[in-house]
Amino acid sequence: MARGDRRAQGLARVAVVVRAGAAPLWWAGVFAAGVGVLVPGLTGRRIGVLAGAALFIVAAALVAYRRRRRYTGLTRGAARAGKHDVLQDRAVTVRNWRRGHRWWLLLAFAAALGSSFVVPAAGGMLLAGTGVGLWLKAAWLGRRERAEEALLWVRVDWLDARGGRPAGKAVKAYRGTGIAAGDAAPGGARRRAAALV
Repeated sequence: MARGDRRAQGLARVAVVVRAGAAPLWWAGVFAAGVGVLVPGLTGRRIGVLAGAALFIVAAALVAYRRRRRYTGLTRGAARAGKHDVLQDRAVTVRNWRRGHRWWLLLAFAAALGSSFVVPAAGGMLLAGTGVGLWLKAAWLGRRERAEEALLWVRVDWLDARGGRPAGKAVKAYRGTGIAAGDAAPGGARRRAAALV
C-alpha cells in the first residue's frame, strides 16, 4: 500500500454508497410508471406495461451483477482501517451521494415521464428496476460482509474524484473494520438497536 494511504482518512461504507440511489430511483420509477399508465401513448398501455416489465427485470439483473468481479477484487485487497480513520455516518454518506446526483436523478425522472407518451410506464419501470438492482447489489455485499465478519469502507476523497462510484477507477483499495463498527448494518441498512434484555 502506498505511503499516502496510511494516513488517517475519512471512510464511507461501500454498501451504503451502493444503496444510496436505490430508494430515490425506486420511488421516482413507481411514480413515473403510475403517471405513465394514465397516458395511452403510441404503443398503447398493454404493450407499454409488458415492455416495462421486461425492462424492469433486465435493469435489476444488470445493475445487481455489474462489476461484481471488481468489488470482489477490492474486497480481497482490503486493509485494516487505522485507529485514526474517521468513519462517516450512514446519513451523511446517503445525503452526500443524493446531493451529488440530484440533477441526474431529476433528468432520469423527467425522461421516464416523457417516454410515457411513446411507451406508457416503460421508462418508470426501468428506473424502478435500477433501484431494485442497487438493493440487490447492496444485499450481496452484506452477505460477503457477514461471511467475512468485516465491513467494507472506501475513502471519501476517492468517491468525490469519480462521482461517488465505490468501485470506480479512482478507488484503489477498500478498508475493513469489525462487524460492529459504524452505524450501518452489513449491506448498508440502518443498524437496528439491540433489544433490551
